[in-house]
Order: sequence, then C-alpha cells, then structure tokens
Amino acid sequence: MGLTGPVTTRWLLGDQLGPHFLDAPDQPVLMIEARSVFARRRFHRAKAHLVLSAMRHRAAELGVQCTYVSTDTYAQALDEVAAPLSVCHPTSSAALRFVVGRGNIDVIPARGFATSMEDFDAWVQSRGRRRLLMEDFYRDARRRRHVLMDDDEPVGGRWNFDADNREPPPRTPTLGVAEPEWPVEDEIDQQVRDDLDRWERDGDVSFLGHDGPRRFAATRAEALALLDGFIAHRLPAFGPHEDAMLAADPWMAHSLVSAPMNLGLLDPMEVVARAEEAYRRGEAPLASVEGFVRQVMGWRDFVWHLYWHLPESYRDLNALEATEPLPDWFADLDANNVDAACLSGILADVRDHGWVHHIPRLMVLGNYAMQRGWEPAQVTDWFHRAFVDGYDWVMVPNVVGMSQYADGGILATKPYAAGGAYIKRMSDYCRGCRYDPGTRVGPDACPFTAGYWAFLHRNRERLSGNPRIAQPLSGLDRLSDLEPLLAQESARGSSAP
Repeated sequence: MGLTGPVTTRWLLGDQLGPHFLDAPDQPVLMIEARSVFARRRFHRAKAHLVLSAMRHRAAELGVQCTYVSTDTYAQALDEVAAPLSVCHPTSSAALRFVVGRGNIDVIPARGFATSMEDFDAWVQSRGRRRLLMEDFYRDARRRRHVLMDDDEPVGGRWNFDADNREPPPRTPTLGVAEPEWPVEDEIDQQVRDDLDRWERDGDVSFLGHDGPRRFAATRAEALALLDGFIAHRLPAFGPHEDAMLAADPWMAHSLVSAPMNLGLLDPMEVVARAEEAYRRGEAPLASVEGFVRQVMGWRDFVWHLYWHLPESYRDLNALEATEPLPDWFADLDANNVDAACLSGILADVRDHGWVHHIPRLMVLGNYAMQRGWEPAQVTDWFHRAFVDGYDWVMVPNVVGMSQYADGGILATKPYAAGGAYIKRMSDYCRGCRYDPGTRVGPDACPFTAGYWAFLHRNRERLSGNPRIAQPLSGLDRLSDLEPLLAQESARGSSAP
C-alpha cells in the first residue's frame, strides 16, 4: 500500500462518499454500482435503496468529474479501466483482498475515522500485555485529538458520564423532542426504487423489510442538516435516556448519524467538533455531549480498529457453542406473529426502517438470540443485512464480541444477558404485554425472564470462571422451579414467543 498523487483517478467505494475521500476537489473519480452485491445476500430493502441513492446522488454532484459504471460485478468494470486507480483503504477484509489482488490499484490509508491505524497500533504496543479496553482507548483518543479537554484534564473533571445517562424512560408515549430532520426524496430516489422493483420482478435479487419513505441521509447536504438538527434540538436530551426505549418513539433523542457516517458523508471529527461546540456555548449539558462523543470517536473507532487488529478467524468464534439456526420468524422480520411486545415492536421497527438504536439491538434482539443459543455467525450476518448502518466491520466485533459473547470475553467482560426486569425498567413495552416480566413459569411467563435462567443453566460451566456473573449463576441453586422452567423453554424451542 502506497501513497498516490491527486492526479490519480480515485475509485470511490459506496461507503466513501464524502469530500474527505478525495485528495483534491477536482480529482477524477470512478464509481461502480455492482448488482452482484445485492444478489449475493438478502439485504434490507431500505438499505439497498439508501446505498444506491447515496452513490447516485454523489455521482450527480460530481458531474463530468465522475465515471459511473453500472454492471454485474466490480471485476467487469475494472477490466475496462485503463487509467491508474487509487482507493482509500476499504472497510471490509473481503473488499481489501479483492482490491489488493488486482495488483494495479494503489491503496492509501483509511479515512473517515478519528484514530489512524498507525496511532491504534502505537496504542496497542503501549499496552504491553494489558487488555485492550475501549475506555482506555477512548481516553487516549480524547487526549490525542484534544476533545473535551481543559489543558491536560477532561472537562468537568471526569472522563465518563455514563452513570448519569442510564435513566429509565419518562411515563409518556414519546420523549417529547423534535423529530430528526427527515430527507425529501427526489427523482434519483424514484429511479432507485424503480430499479429495485425491476430487479426483484426479474428474480435477480430479494430483500427484507419495507422501503420508503427514505429516512436516512443520502447526501452530504442532508447529513449536515441532520447533524444541525440533532445538535440544536436533540443533543441536550440525548444523554439521560440514551439507554431507554419507548414503543411509540423509536428515534427518541438519538442522532441517526451512524448511517451517513458509515456511508462516508460525515467525518466523525466534524461531528465531534459540533457537539463540543454546543457544550462550550452552553447549549447542551456535558453528560449528553460526552456520551455522544464516546459513541462517535470512542466505541465506533474502537470497533473499527478491532476488526482489523483481531485475526480473520475471530468472526467464526463460538465460545458458548451456540448452534441453533436463526428461526424464520426472526430472520424474515415477521413481527406480526410475535406476542412478546418488546420483540414484536422492535422487529417491526427494523422491518419498517432498517434501524433501531443500540439498546434494542443489544438488550432485546441480541439478548434473545444469545439466550436461545442461535449460531453467532448467522446472527452477525442478519444484523449486517437488516440494518441500514450495518457493515462487516461494524457487526463482526459488535455481534460476535459484544452481543453474543461468542469470543468468550475478548471484547466484553461478561455476557449482555438480562431478563424481563431489565426491559420493564428501561422501557414501556411491558405495560401492554401478555407476558409478565416477573413470572418464570406458566402461560404468563416472560420469555426473556425464563430464557435468561435457561441461558445461565446451559452455560453454567462455560461461565463459571467469570466473577462478573458469579452472583446470578449462584442464583440458579435457589430456583425452586428450575426443572419446569427448563422443560418449558425446551418446548418453546425456536417458536416465536
């Protein structure tokens, strides 16, 4: 991998669409729309729409500066290109292997992240044999980029305000903040929708979920408007309830910038700078700003770098020996056939939007999959395909390590398993549910509560050395109804709860 001059034609991949992926405003650009990407896997229809809309909008903005090729495969398009090409480091290992394998494309360092690969490698070396912890990485990045710092100390005297950002939801249907800045579809969106319809009719592709209206930014102008609206109207309320869920309010005070950031339309440091400016001007509380900054330049970057730092075999880890296949009702987003209110409502949100925020992903969808022992590679693939902001680099560490604990503790210090009591405390889903989160056995037994104890029983030996889960494991011995609970959950099997 080398450096290249600005005269080289830049191949812009579909997640490298912002101006910071060019070396000069007038640099020649190649973009390739390869239908085989959607033929190989069954993606969410809204995701396919968003990616194609973003690519075509970017090509339209660039005009004659861009050569836009629609073809079946990348190789077909590249075989016709004579000019020397450069490309920013791709975001998946498969894409990197393909590009390097061509032999005639200059791969330049990655862009679109707050920490470079060189700085991450230096940080890893500085750790010696100490565990790679996100919190330590985040603090190092804050110091290095001088974000939310007063000289050498963190503003407010604390690095982390997570303890202030765990409030349950208000007892109202919505959080009561302004909705995000929704984009307005145009003729490019309509052409994308017409093409996807035709490809489906022709049997070339198949999709999950619903498409439309487009909810996520597909242009830099839309992304900046979304960011402006979040900073002005939603950031102040973000922190306290960032871990809470409301059935009628999937967006709450979340930013929705993950999709445009992962398309490359926003650089994370410009996002961080806008949030810090709001704090410095007294327009947003420190706890909300710090929590948001931690997501953008802490967790997001940490996951990106772990994806490249860990061996390729990491994606296949299965420390809990979970081998059950993903059931059709879950894989197909069949929310209408699920009685559990939280699972039904969140599957419906994924079906309709291709997005829910991090707590429904981790503590409802991922939690249920781990409780039931679904094969982690299948769960990872589903998250990648079903979410508009899902990419290989995003989902492999997040699902294998964080959500499914399939790496045995490399990323997370304990499994993120919880019963219905957690969902009751952090959401309003339980109020109208046919199941009782306080009941383990019987027709009213909450599938999350019962599933939690069945999960602990099934993995008791595997988790016995983890001090962070010793107390709940010891609680198994005090359950008088463990035997009927296990029989109940065994009979439930892969059926929709």
